[in-house]
Amino acid sequence: MANPFYNALGGAALGGMNPANLLQQLRSNPVSFLKQAGLNVPDNLNTPDGIIQHLMNSGQVSQNQYNRARQMAQRLGFKQ
Repeated sequence: MANPFYNALGGAALGGMNPANLLQQLRSNPVSFLKQAGLNVPDNLNTPDGIIQHLMNSGQVSQNQYNRARQMAQRLGFKQ
């Protein structure tokens, strides 16, 4: 199974999007960004922990996928 976070960032970056713009979109409106990546996220979720918990509980993201996305985010400078 492909990592949806990686696909959202990598796929859009390969399509000519500036990675800095992608990160800004993710930071400013994470629910909208993840929906554009094809994930089902309720509009009322407004915390990173809540979003992640929903994605994992609903089976949209596995623990392994989450771990890989977290590692990528740390390499990109996101704080814990």
